[in-house]
Amino acid sequence: MKNRSLQIRLIVMNFLEFAVWGAYLTSMGRYLGAHGFGSQIGWFYSIQGIVSLFMPALMGIVADRWLPAQKALSLCHGLAGIFMCGAGIYAFSMGADVAFAPLFSLYTISVAFFMPTIALTNSVAFNALVKAGMDTVKDFPPIRVFGTVGFIATMWVVDLVGAMDTPAQFVISGGLSLILAVYSLTLPACEIKKVEGKVDLVEALGLKAFALFKQKKMALFFIFCMFLGVSLQITNGFANPFLASFGANPEFANTFAVQHSGILISISQICEAVCILLIPFFLKRFGIKNVMLLAMFAWVLRFGFFGAGNPGMPGVLLFVLSCIVYGFAFDFFNISGALYVDQETDPSIRSSAQGLFMVMTNGVGATIGTLSAQAVVNKFVYHLPETATFAEVWDGWKMSWYTFAAYALVVAIAFWIFFPKTPVNKDIEVKH
Repeated sequence: MKNRSLQIRLIVMNFLEFAVWGAYLTSMGRYLGAHGFGSQIGWFYSIQGIVSLFMPALMGIVADRWLPAQKALSLCHGLAGIFMCGAGIYAFSMGADVAFAPLFSLYTISVAFFMPTIALTNSVAFNALVKAGMDTVKDFPPIRVFGTVGFIATMWVVDLVGAMDTPAQFVISGGLSLILAVYSLTLPACEIKKVEGKVDLVEALGLKAFALFKQKKMALFFIFCMFLGVSLQITNGFANPFLASFGANPEFANTFAVQHSGILISISQICEAVCILLIPFFLKRFGIKNVMLLAMFAWVLRFGFFGAGNPGMPGVLLFVLSCIVYGFAFDFFNISGALYVDQETDPSIRSSAQGLFMVMTNGVGATIGTLSAQAVVNKFVYHLPETATFAEVWDGWKMSWYTFAAYALVVAIAFWIFFPKTPVNKDIEVKH
């Protein structure tokens, strides 16, 4: 019964954590595109990667050394919520005259404090489960799945209340962040690692996690995490504007995929929820290499199906297939990777190591990926003349999606060739 109570508490934490993100992550591009910021969408998504270069690692160090992880989580969400609400209020007050600089600045500060919370929630959950004598590999995925449920819930709310084209999505996100800031203070306490005696600068700053690069297996793991991270935010940033573009064609304007693109895209998260539950089985049976390889090939299909589909019948079925494979593409990389890092690192640097994982994926990888994707979309879509026909715009989007699919295919083949054929360490095993 005690463990059940703990699971419920961690479920609520994960639900709120990803509900905050789901309120704007997949719909923000539609709002920005409708307000003249189409060629700058990439900056709003890449800033998540830029701040992830240092903020998750920094807050991980803080959580390892000075401030318990649950309190660091509360602090980050409090500040993230204030500035995200500020972005929404500013955008509402300016209406059609909203300017890039103020909106981007408020949004950036909020995101800078939100991004570390993903790793911090992992640390809080893993710490609590271990203290309760539970198995993180077996017991964490059923808890984490409710994070995806939270993400889906706010996606649907934003879509159904007509907020995809308005800054209300930012206010909803900020409000939920403030709620989680308070709730975090009620979570199980995490210990900080007090170091006695003289320590060097690397030890004091918690930078020992970067020493993981000295291990060949971990260096390869983090490098390919970066390559995979390139794909993470592309569909979040450009899928909704892509679907909205079909509204210019009377044949597709009133289709479900155009009018309720948020709900269509949420199929991705629904499948993600299912795939989370498959992770223990796949990790035990196939090991980290094959699980990550499956994720890479899933990204190829994710992008390729978007390029081949359309909102009508039967073309919309390809959009649905793209959303289905997303579950494998995202979960078999992100969740499996977090579990792998947790088991392969010493407890004294666990939060820092989770932060490093975020740096390589949502930091270096996602930054390169989003800015590169913006350049591709600008070349094929947003740099078309105003007189361009719908067919020309559609062809531009197709070229963009096929370019992303080709990149994912190259990464998958390289991983297949260069990553060790033997299990990394002993692979992750499910404990019984």
